Amino acid sequence: MSRNLILAIPNKGRLQKQTVDFLKEYGLEIDRGRGDRGYIGKLIGYDNIDLIFLSPKEISLELTKGSIDLGVTGLDLINENVLFPDMNILNTLELGFGEADVVVAVPITWIDVTSINDLEDIIYDFRLSTGKRLRIATKYPNISRNFFEKIGLSDYLLVDSHGATEGAPSYGSSEIIIDITSTGSTLAANQLKRIESGTILKSQACLFSGLTNWSEDKIVTMSNLLTLLCSDKTHISKILNLLKK
Repeated sequence: MSRNLILAIPNKGRLQKQTVDFLKEYGLEIDRGRGDRGYIGKLIGYDNIDLIFLSPKEISLELTKGSIDLGVTGLDLINENVLFPDMNILNTLELGFGEADVVVAVPITWIDVTSINDLEDIIYDFRLSTGKRLRIATKYPNISRNFFEKIGLSDYLLVDSHGATEGAPSYGSSEIIIDITSTGSTLAANQLKRIESGTILKSQACLFSGLTNWSEDKIVTMSNLLTLLCSDKTHISKILNLLKK
């Protein structure tokens, strides 16, 4: 097992830029050896921390495998891709960027649907009138199932979305969607609206850690890193104690 702490950050896009900018605020400069296409790097001046560049989804998966120690990714991806995330992943630090909500959105023409409570009648009426289950397009099947199970809704059909989920109702592949949104402008542009109590998850970028492979050397490095990034000594102590278990 490597004595160096392995930190994964997003390999491209806005989340990568925000992560790099966040680290710079605390004097942490990144050396991405082979440029934008390199997948290995270093934090300048920190020889005991190895950087790896992965997609946000890969970061959530590699944390569960124990192949990386720390990773910056969205809370939405952890909840979607990690089984029992509260038991298997530690939310080490909320970073305050990448904020967005996973929401239920319906066509704006559904004037009688204003809250999540109205969906039960819609689902029942849709089944009665068409003989089919109401379709919900989403990239978040696990988050969606868990949410509907909690509120007691069933008899719907989740449709996997691999592209622009907001367009699914307009081209007829679903009736409603569950997707992530920050400003709501894309929903509005596609004639969709959020509904009351339809916010499933409030997400943001966080520094997550796995719960395995924490040697004494890595815990010391982690302590130094957290002391730099976080002023809450009680929080730091709590995190370190959890990693020592």
